[in-house]
Amino acid sequence: MTTILVTGSAGQLGSEIRERSVRFSGYNFIFTDTGELDITDAAATTLFISSASPAWIINCAAYTAVERAEEEEQLATLINGTGVENIVRAITGTGCRLIHISTDYVFDGTSPVPYSEDSRISPSSAYGRSKLAGEKGALGWPLALVIRTSWLYSSYGNNFVRTILTKAGSSESIDVVFDQTGSPTYAADLASAILDIISGVIQNRHPFIPGIFNYSDEGVCSWYDIASEIIAASESECVVNPVRSSAYPSKVKRPSYSVLDKSKIKETYNLKIPHWRVSLNNCLTKINSI
Repeated sequence: MTTILVTGSAGQLGSEIRERSVRFSGYNFIFTDTGELDITDAAATTLFISSASPAWIINCAAYTAVERAEEEEQLATLINGTGVENIVRAITGTGCRLIHISTDYVFDGTSPVPYSEDSRISPSSAYGRSKLAGEKGALGWPLALVIRTSWLYSSYGNNFVRTILTKAGSSESIDVVFDQTGSPTYAADLASAILDIISGVIQNRHPFIPGIFNYSDEGVCSWYDIASEIIAASESECVVNPVRSSAYPSKVKRPSYSVLDKSKIKETYNLKIPHWRVSLNNCLTKINSI
């Protein structure tokens, strides 16, 4: 039986993978969070992985507090960078395949066209630098697949969608930035894509191709567009006001443009990616049913 180890399984993506894992009979999933596996502890990581002997590792463990990372870059790098290196050391000499999750923050956000996997990397934040360190650590293993994603949200945890729903329920109007453009990613879609990649390799539907791949839902929008869609779908009377990013002073220079070109992952792993509006409404329907 194929063993698949998922780290950081209490987060948005890890929770979505756990929910979908029940559809994959015949696989042995091991779900861990920091209580079971602290990837910043090299010895403990080696011991755990050696004992579990996974054929696949999906590394969802991450430091994601983008603002706080400016004050805690050392901690962010420990988790997002050194932690990945610890995983790679633990699987060295085995045939374990690693799927590591990265971010659009490795780019500076100044491109006039969607970012490809070969676009110039130039993170402008502590968080971005820490995630780039993780990419480099993962790619030190020849059986590593790095997936860069953007604007992740889910029915699980705290995220932009839940924040807008909460604010709309208690405010007559909300201000949302319109000058940051990207592609949101429903974590459920990414979870399904990852599991489809793994099952496809195991069932010989396609070969395992390591390297860097981009993944987000289809389409392009601003945070204002997403908020407006959420408000419309929830039939709230809250008014969404478009504002510039300067209305929210921040220590972090967030990418003003972070649209990802998904051609490579779609062609390599035969994936069909839904449009962000469809996925957003799927997420809202799920939240309303909880």
